[in-house]
Amino acid sequence: MGNDDKRIILALKAIIYNDDGKILTIRRSKTAGRRALTWDLPGGNLEFGEKLEDSILREIREETSIEVEKLLILNTSVGFDSADAFRVTIGYTAKAKTKSVVLSYEHDDFKWVTPEEFTQLDIYEPHRKLIEQFSLINLI
Repeated sequence: MGNDDKRIILALKAIIYNDDGKILTIRRSKTAGRRALTWDLPGGNLEFGEKLEDSILREIREETSIEVEKLLILNTSVGFDSADAFRVTIGYTAKAKTKSVVLSYEHDDFKWVTPEEFTQLDIYEPHRKLIEQFSLINLI
């Protein structure tokens, strides 16, 4: 890979939790470009010129239609993804203010699960560490 081929992507993911101690997970549709039919957390990539907080709130609204509060940065991680891009991910936590979930075309199912239940699903491996860190801070 030459220098011109190097890409850096800034991704944002949110662990959305509710009063029952559960987190929201959404399943990527079968037509998803990457990781089809795996369980995911709401989020996406930062758009050019966008503020971090605006970006994660936009992604949460687009993918789930729910409103959140108490948005906090939980962690950051770096690594290469399946497309050989260098991915910087910022993990957030947020408390659900609304309960009605309406999915975007990118996802075909959702459920509220405990953090432990989430780690038993077919998930993207880097999300496991995010959930482990979330469990340690005991927001719920």
